[in-house]
Amino acid sequence: MTQIRAWAAQTAGGALEEWQYDAGPLADDGVEIAVEHCGLCHSDLSMLDNEWGQSQYPLVPGHEVVGRVRALGRDARGLEVGQRVGLGWIAGSCLHCRPCTGGDHHLCPSVEGTIIGRHGGFAEAVRAHWRWVTPLPEALAPAEVGPLFCGGITVFSPLREFGIRPTDRVGVVGIGGLGHLALQFARAWGCEVTAFTSSPAKAEEARKMGAHEVVDSTDDAALKACAGRFDLILVTVNATLPWKRYISALAPRGRLHFVGAVLEPVQVTVFQLLGAQRSVSASPTGSPAAIADMLDFAARHDIAPTTEHFPVARVNDAIQHLRDGKARYRVIVDIADA
Repeated sequence: MTQIRAWAAQTAGGALEEWQYDAGPLADDGVEIAVEHCGLCHSDLSMLDNEWGQSQYPLVPGHEVVGRVRALGRDARGLEVGQRVGLGWIAGSCLHCRPCTGGDHHLCPSVEGTIIGRHGGFAEAVRAHWRWVTPLPEALAPAEVGPLFCGGITVFSPLREFGIRPTDRVGVVGIGGLGHLALQFARAWGCEVTAFTSSPAKAEEARKMGAHEVVDSTDDAALKACAGRFDLILVTVNATLPWKRYISALAPRGRLHFVGAVLEPVQVTVFQLLGAQRSVSASPTGSPAAIADMLDFAARHDIAPTTEHFPVARVNDAIQHLRDGKARYRVIVDIADA
């Protein structure tokens, strides 16, 4: 038996408690990572609360993992025991469907979430398919980089996917865990960057993170003045906002793109899109190749999340800190010294 010590919720919305489970033999295509640090994402809260109706308990959250390879299955490729690696939202895919063979592994219909139907990174060890375990560039600080494996790739992928040009104008809605990374990536990409925020107190921080301009998203006149301006508006929040205003802010061929999990229906009128050939879209995380590109780009441009650290003994304090909206801007739970 292979016993792994973890921190799990036994019921929906319950506190995390120390818990052990038998992981069984390591799969031939598997990797076991000794976890050093693991980011805490809003998606972890959604899973803890069964907000999406797919949680299974006991639930071990944590899908922004950084650690070292401690075991490899006989068919694992490209990794070495002792190597420092990261793991994000996805822990496996089939590798033989058309999306996988076309490089879109994250769109595989059989994709396996790191904390959906399996135990995540708030543990001394976590397992995944080797294809989804990514070596960490030496230029990136291991204690800080975990949030890039979920939040970072989520906001980086649209820049890569949609051919965003350095001459484009990009708006970022929401300056939180995703948004503060989106500002950095879009600025380093070469774009003119505008931050939309309902918190005027964040304006100066947003500029330091890469925004050329900050717009008060509660000011309808300010939103109206943005009409026809943006090639891409990246929505990083999960709240319902005046979407017609944001669609009006798009330039011809502009795109309103959702990476925040907005649960309410988004009202769109075809005529708002039709005349200027605008688009509304959404995306999840990214492929293994996109994750590697994102890490290299972050290392080259010194992009990093702004973080707060909690020891795993205070993991429930970390969760409450995020629930209360106090995180600035990503929370990391330190596991290795537990």
